[in-house]
Amino acid sequence: MRLLSRVLPVLVSLGLASCAGVKVGTNYDPAAVQRIDEFRTYAWLAHPQRTKDTRINNDITEAQVTEAVDRDLQARGYRKVDASANPDFLIGWQGAIDTRLSAETVDNYWGYPWDPFWGSYYGPSETYVRQYDVGTLIVDVVDAREKRLVWRGTAQANLGDSPSIQGNGGRIEKGVEKMLEKFPPKPEKS
Repeated sequence: MRLLSRVLPVLVSLGLASCAGVKVGTNYDPAAVQRIDEFRTYAWLAHPQRTKDTRINNDITEAQVTEAVDRDLQARGYRKVDASANPDFLIGWQGAIDTRLSAETVDNYWGYPWDPFWGSYYGPSETYVRQYDVGTLIVDVVDAREKRLVWRGTAQANLGDSPSIQGNGGRIEKGVEKMLEKFPPKPEKS
């Protein structure tokens, strides 16, 4: 029981870390803020296949990303048009899944100062190594008239030990929603 009471907090913290939310970031061209604010129509760029990872390059993920972006933009008044209809901006996306390692060391110094056995056991520290995958989604906004990138949003989430396209738990939708909350960018205040 003593071992469980000392190891349980570490296991719970590892579990919570793996359930952490989606982290987002955005970047934009400050000189293009006024032009971006005038955007009303958009079209999709062709999705480049930059990786052979079938967890990213497949019809299901393509549909999840495009539907999430379309839903969010259209709810805010943007209108999707055909690329030949001279849209104001173009949308493209890319994705990646990277494998990472996490190491947690548990000190096996047992007991508390009020415990009668405090200081009586010094065991070797144990290090637990965990391998997990992190997914990154990048959404780009390109000024259709000038053909240049004017806004980029990134979303990153821990996919756990065995990511699959079917079990993404709504991370794509959450990531797109959180990213696009910052689109269009607000002008910087002087």
